[in-house]
Order: sequence, then structure tokens, then C-alpha cells
Amino acid sequence: MALNDPQWGRRGNDGPPDLDELWKRFRQKLPGMGGGGRMGRDGGGGPGTRQFRGGALVLVALVFIVWLASGFYIVDASQRGVVLRFGKYAHTTQPGPQWHLPYPFESVEIVNLSQVRTVEVGYRNNLKNKVLKESLMLTDDENIIDLQFAVQYILRDPTEYLFNSRAPDESVMQAAETAMREIVGKSRMDFVLYEGREQIAANAQSLMQQILDRYKSGISISKVTMQQAQPPEQVQAAFDDAVKAGQDRERQISEGQAYANDVIPKARGTASRLMQEAEGYRQRVVANAEGEAERFRQVQVEYSRAPQVTRERLYLETMQNIYANATKIYVDQRGGNNLLLLPLDKILQMNATSAQSGADATAGANALDPSASSASTFDSRSRDAFRNRDREGRP
Repeated sequence: MALNDPQWGRRGNDGPPDLDELWKRFRQKLPGMGGGGRMGRDGGGGPGTRQFRGGALVLVALVFIVWLASGFYIVDASQRGVVLRFGKYAHTTQPGPQWHLPYPFESVEIVNLSQVRTVEVGYRNNLKNKVLKESLMLTDDENIIDLQFAVQYILRDPTEYLFNSRAPDESVMQAAETAMREIVGKSRMDFVLYEGREQIAANAQSLMQQILDRYKSGISISKVTMQQAQPPEQVQAAFDDAVKAGQDRERQISEGQAYANDVIPKARGTASRLMQEAEGYRQRVVANAEGEAERFRQVQVEYSRAPQVTRERLYLETMQNIYANATKIYVDQRGGNNLLLLPLDKILQMNATSAQSGADATAGANALDPSASSASTFDSRSRDAFRNRDREGRP
């Protein structure tokens, strides 16, 4: 039986009610709506009604298809999709085309895991735009410094990032400021401003990661960059003077050290040389003293054997030593008032000159007559031999 049969639905409980009849009654109750006369003329089951119903079904089908299509989404390679069913976490989808139940049943949050996010502490966008509430920190030696730094981080777990923290980026900033204040508070000002900047950044990164791990924020700190560290502007001039004074002190210390490095080795060398000379002098004096003592013992032995001879020999040796270094001698005559001067230096010089001239003359004669040289040599030897025989023949 056709659906538009007027008798369909009127036979007790044999089937469902006639939709056309229901529609006709509904239109009769609303006579002011357009098309009511036409429906009445068609008797409630004409071709217009069938077209209208077909168009509504098509429209409903299109809407249903669009609604189903709204559940398709694509996840990039660096992203993860977090599916929520009625606001509650359902599962995490991997990269690629995915589908979920459309709204209002399910929704999806796309989270980029490879994106490097940055949090600026102590400034915003530019170092000139300082935030003193964040940048002013107290050091261990009770000095205030103005410190600006940046924290770069990436997401490690999208589920923890979305559900364990209401404001994860704000949590990173607070953790960064807390960690930096703790480390700066345990360090001296000079260490923070100069030689310890890299170490402070590394320690701050480690402490930040520990804090965020306790929060289970799903965030991984990748780098901490110290942008600027300086004293507050109000004391910058005084601090510059102090820095200059420190530099002058270091320069003077370096100069003094260089001078010490130059003088001390020389002084040590001189001291070593003097000690060696003194040691040599000591050994020489000791050796001379020992030699004199040994000679005195020998002389004493000889003196005990022949006192008169030994006394005369000592006298002669002493006078010989004295006259060996004398150039002039004064002789006093007994019972007279005259002094005789013997200029030994002049006499020795004259003798040396005469000997040199005689040697030159002899050498010239020998050069002219070698036989004369041999004859003179023979004559001198003959004279010496004769004198010796004469001395031997004397009683």
C-alpha cells in the first residue's frame, strides 16, 4: 500500500498514522500560511508535496554529510592531536589524516611539539623596554643587579601541557624568575656580571627543568640566554668608577708582578754568585791557613834542630819578600846624619834597558857573522869553566 493512500493508517491498529493527513490538518490550523489553498486543491497528496519532501530529505542528507565531514582533520609531522570527548581527554593522534566525531560529541586540540617558544624575563621585545619588577635581583653580597634573560623551550608531552597547568607559558616565566633569583642570591655580584654568566645560565636551566618536571607541565627547557647584566641605572656611574679603579689596581698589580719577575731572578742570581764567591774565598782562606799552619809546623821542626840557621834563613826570606815589592830603599848610616837612597825601580829599569840593547846588538852581530856568535859563546863558556876551576882550587 502506498504511503499517500488515504485509507493507510485508518484501519485500526494495522499501521502508523497517515503523514499526509497529519500535514493537512496542520495546514488547516494555519490558514494564513502560503500554499494552503493549493494543498487543499491537491487533496493533500499532490506532486508538490512529494517534491517538497524530497528536497527536505536531500537538504537533511547534505547537512548530515557536512556534519560528518567536519570531523576530518590533518596532523602535521611536528604536531600531535589531542581528542576530547565531551571535554574529557580521549586519546592522542599521530601525524597524518585523522577523523573524530563532530561537534558536540568530540573536539580536537592540535599541539605543535617542535615549535620553539620564548619567554622574556626582565624585558619585553627589546632590552630598552625593561620590566624592573622582574629584572632587579639581590646578590649574595647584598648588591642589586639589573638582569635580563630569555628562556627557550619546547613541548615534550601535549597531554601534560594542556591539562596539568592552567597557564603553562606563565608557569615557565614564573619558574624561570624563581630559579634565576635563587642562583643569583647565592652568587656574588662580580661573579654574576663577569666570569660566571655561562655557569649561571646553565645552573638556571637545570633548576627550571626540575621545577617544571615537578609541575608535570610537559615542557622541556632548551636554552637560557643571558641578555644583559648590569648594576641599576641609579648607581651606574659609581659602579663604572669602581670598575675603573679595579682595573687600575689590576694593572698596577700586573706591572708590579712584571717588575718582580724581572728583579727577583737578578737578585737571586747575584745572591747565588756572592754565595759562591764567598764559599770560594772561604775555601781559599782555609786552605792558605792550613798551608801556613803546616809550614809553621815544618819550620818549628827545623828550628828545633838548628835554631841559628833557621833564624837567619827566616830573616833572609822575610827581607826578600819585603824587598821584592819595594821600589825605593833608604839606608841609614850608623853614627851619621846622611840617608842613602837606592832607587831600585830606576836601577832595574836601566838594567833591563841595557840587557835589551845588548841582546839586540848580539843578535845583529850574529846575524852578520854566525862564527863570531859561536866564538863568543865558546869564550863565555871557557870563562865560566875557568872561574869554576879557580873557585874549586881555592882553599
